[in-house]
Amino acid sequence: MTTSSLTPPTVLSTQEKLWIVLSHLSVLFGAGLLLPLIVYLVKKDDSRVIAFHSKEALNFHLSIALYGLVCVPLIFLFVGVPMLMLLGIATFILSIVAAVKGADGREYRYPLTVRFIS
Repeated sequence: MTTSSLTPPTVLSTQEKLWIVLSHLSVLFGAGLLLPLIVYLVKKDDSRVIAFHSKEALNFHLSIALYGLVCVPLIFLFVGVPMLMLLGIATFILSIVAAVKGADGREYRYPLTVRFIS
């Protein structure tokens, strides 16, 4: 069990929940990297919780973009397409899990995410 799952949930305002959910689900709206970056730059001084979640979502989306670029040349070896499909499914599921946990006031760290922004 990680330390983030041991922390008690934080009570969040409706606006904080909205920004957190939008940051995590931005990939479903077609704004995967842009929306969490904007939310982080605008709200990082206002709320520690929003800053944490938008930064985590941004790191996740950057990692997914990197993993997708690695899969592209593997298409010629016939393993790239299944890997891209798994990457898409994992992105969809993990984004929803992160949005739900974030809206509940819990810190969530995506698995296999490179921490570009710390």
